[in-house]
Amino acid sequence: MSLTFGSLFAGIGGFDLGFERAGMVCKWQVEIDDYANRVLAKHWPAVHRERDIRQCGAHNLQPVDVICGGFPCQDVSISGSRIGVYGERSGLFTEAVRIIREIGPRVAVLENVTGLFDGGIGEVLWHLAAIGYDAEWDVLPAAAVGAHQIRERIFILAYPKHQRMEGRRGVSATEKKMLFGSGVCESKSSGGYFKTDKALAEFARRQAEWDREPSVGRVAHGVPRRVDRLRGLGNAVVPQVAEFIGRQIVQHMTGGNDDAVTVKENPTTR
Repeated sequence: MSLTFGSLFAGIGGFDLGFERAGMVCKWQVEIDDYANRVLAKHWPAVHRERDIRQCGAHNLQPVDVICGGFPCQDVSISGSRIGVYGERSGLFTEAVRIIREIGPRVAVLENVTGLFDGGIGEVLWHLAAIGYDAEWDVLPAAAVGAHQIRERIFILAYPKHQRMEGRRGVSATEKKMLFGSGVCESKSSGGYFKTDKALAEFARRQAEWDREPSVGRVAHGVPRRVDRLRGLGNAVVPQVAEFIGRQIVQHMTGGNDDAVTVKENPTTR
């Protein structure tokens, strides 16, 4: 039976598309933006959808195996206010933690910009620990899966403390973790050389270098929904990165082989 997931701060569905490619089934999405909701409704017409995360919880979201979400970055981004993780928008991560507590998924995945390291990642981890979730975290660049931009993002993977996982503290590159469990190696991408793990390197090799997003420019006058599209793309989790994370989760939760991740050749896009 496939693992199920729910998507918080769903945006235009980057996490959702990646997790579906990994074999999971989406049960619900939470997104407040009008344009993003139209995109979600087009691609996931049958999925239960809510608008305001502050009005969501166990009373209107069904239990799922995995909860994912890229919470707002405006208060922690280097191009934002830098108020910190308790700012009006980034502070919505506390609502995500509340929903995780109420629903109790086997795994939760939170994403944000690398500015979170200075903007309050410790607070996010503290809130997860307070509801009984251990966590590991790392930075995954889109360049690692064939993008023409580096696009580094922090991914926090959390699971109940009673759920036995190796390397669950996420503090050592030599520890065996859920996401980075098969050994560190050197890898080359359009973003240059960086250290990655063998599973990610193999995943990236099979993905091959994917085409650039067709030119969307910076002049939006007269082009319907151009500003909305730019904003949606800018905020979205890269599906290929989400797929890699999803496959690692599926592998560990279903007793798969720890030494390799099965990847379909050239996964179909929507």
